[in-house]
Amino acid sequence: MSDEPRHALRIERTYAASAEEVFDAWTSAEVLRRWLHAGEDWTTPVAEVDLRVGGTVRVVMRRPDGDDSEMHGEYREIDRPRRLVMAWTFADRPANPQLIELSFSESGGATTVVMVNTDISDEARRDNQERGWRACLQELDRVLAT
Repeated sequence: MSDEPRHALRIERTYAASAEEVFDAWTSAEVLRRWLHAGEDWTTPVAEVDLRVGGTVRVVMRRPDGDDSEMHGEYREIDRPRRLVMAWTFADRPANPQLIELSFSESGGATTVVMVNTDISDEARRDNQERGWRACLQELDRVLAT
């Protein structure tokens, strides 16, 4: 890892669902395939989850043009339904692991998720990831509403 500054991203979103439902959407392979992609015209043909500290998560998103983007990670902390922490690596940048920390807080039947994504290699990558995460979280909202 270089000594260059790393970048971070923080996104907060509230869903009309219980903390358990939202947490489970992040940790169920079946549900991840339904929402973890950057738009309605994308798909997620692969989602694999070994939900335990030290276990892995692997996701393959497919763009409308058929190109795939693969990500994989390792669970560092699991505190259902309050907190989830995982290392996160993009297959096209295996030397640049990131950290994703999720906190879930429920109030009045709605759950607020705060996602902090750190150790992003550069500002352009952070901006791209912000667009991608926001699109994914919009898809999660759609899935939770059904």
